[in-house]
Amino acid sequence: MIAWRAATEPSIPARQQPALALEYGRARDAGDGALLRATRLEPLLDPHLPPGLLVAPTQYLQLLANLLRALDSPDTSFMLGQQLLPGHDGAASHALVQAPTLRALLATLCRWHARLTPLLRPRLETWDEVAVLYWVDSQGAPGLRPALVEMHMTAVVALCRWLGGERLPWRFCFNRAAPRHVEQHHVHLGSALRFDCQLDAMLIDAAWLDRPWPRGSAVAAKLADDAAAAEGERPPGLLAALYDYLLEHVRTAPTLERTALDFGVSPATLKRQLARHHTHFQAELDQVRTHVALWLFQARRFDNDDVADYLGFHDAANFRRSFKRWTGITPALLRATLAGALSA
Repeated sequence: MIAWRAATEPSIPARQQPALALEYGRARDAGDGALLRATRLEPLLDPHLPPGLLVAPTQYLQLLANLLRALDSPDTSFMLGQQLLPGHDGAASHALVQAPTLRALLATLCRWHARLTPLLRPRLETWDEVAVLYWVDSQGAPGLRPALVEMHMTAVVALCRWLGGERLPWRFCFNRAAPRHVEQHHVHLGSALRFDCQLDAMLIDAAWLDRPWPRGSAVAAKLADDAAAAEGERPPGLLAALYDYLLEHVRTAPTLERTALDFGVSPATLKRQLARHHTHFQAELDQVRTHVALWLFQARRFDNDDVADYLGFHDAANFRRSFKRWTGITPALLRATLAGALSA
């Protein structure tokens, strides 16, 4: 049975990311009433906050929405990202700090994402000597997606700069239109930006993955990772778990009924849960198929016929129509866009 947690289930330590977000807002003169509206997080104001108190992702997301609205500043998501990692989650955070290389850091981040980045799930792929760290939704927050992506990308950039002792040449793809003003993107991320992509991703030449970092220790990182494993896994959010499941079964045409069975719920319950996460099964499956098609086009050099066969379509024409429905563009146009992003 697939382990997962609903966004309404308390799972995030209140003393960690939610408390830091509240502190940031209060330090910039946002009122407690505005920050805590509709969150039921008034206990965060208690200086003697119980160490075991957990908050639901939906509460944390509401706090972030309130914070962004109250400050109304283009740098808020980036500044929140500066304080996000390595975080304060014990052994998992310590494993990040001790990472001897970029590859080790990204592997740790992906393994312990339910602790370190509970709102977005990072995944790492390598395409044509390019490493791609891309982000998918864990908890269902489409309205906050741009801010969350900016926040998490900034967190990785800042942590890598601290551990590696230099600013790495990351490139960035965003699954949205370009904002009117990109100054804060340039300040916190750099100028290598592409918008209107089909995924939110950070790209870097794979040669950077295994360069030793001056602060790292492979032995200390292994000890910290073992300690994190001993503490037990923290189930991911529903959408993160569903993405991983669909990615594993994408070639077998997964259905809502079969997926619900493997998740230990009825199809009706899964549909209700996905609706509460502001999505539905077909949308999640289409997203996974889009990402797999991107990988096949770029890393495997597949043409439309090959991708159609891999994903179980009857013919390339049927695949092209479906792909345009998923993405709004044709496979040929997307291949050109992706090639430009990877080679920039």
